[in-house]
Amino acid sequence: MIQAYKTIYEGGEGEISEKKSRFIAHTAHVENEEEAMAFIEKIKKSYWDARHNCWAYSVGTKQPNLRCSDDGEPSGTAGKPMLEVIQGEQLFDTVIVVTRYFGGTLLGTGGLIRAYTKSTQEGIKNSQVIIKCLGQRIKIQCDYTTVGKIQYLIASNEIPVLGTDYTDVVTFDLIVSSDLVTQTEKQLIEATSAKIEIV
Repeated sequence: MIQAYKTIYEGGEGEISEKKSRFIAHTAHVENEEEAMAFIEKIKKSYWDARHNCWAYSVGTKQPNLRCSDDGEPSGTAGKPMLEVIQGEQLFDTVIVVTRYFGGTLLGTGGLIRAYTKSTQEGIKNSQVIIKCLGQRIKIQCDYTTVGKIQYLIASNEIPVLGTDYTDVVTFDLIVSSDLVTQTEKQLIEATSAKIEIV
């Protein structure tokens, strides 16, 4: 299983103009091909009056499903360059649609490839890209005297806290990057002189 990968967390929009033609890119995070196709259809409906709605997506992480469409543009001038940008940026579970409003001037093969590449890059630039890591959930139980030390360690290592329960003991519910679990547990045990219980 892949330990970490880049994906779009929040989709964005980017636009460029090339010889009066407008190229508008929309990006989104998707979990499967059905979601990718639904996003493509949504953009096509929103921009029904456009000449072309070209798209590309990469779905899955181990052996991603890679698909693209030129949507009427000359073969290999839109979808393929868009897909190459997605792969070049090492993005997974990502779909991008570039809408073109024709400006009256033909751009030629090279011009189209550049325009679709540039607009795709612009869309990604205006998106929120994150790295997703495989994590492991751990629970720490401690008494009230060691809470401060644990809170300090959690904050300094930027460990996400899912919840904290205060009863006769304090229970921290954390999620730790899989490759840092052993190191984190060791740090917690050392910082609290082994006065904690890790589940």
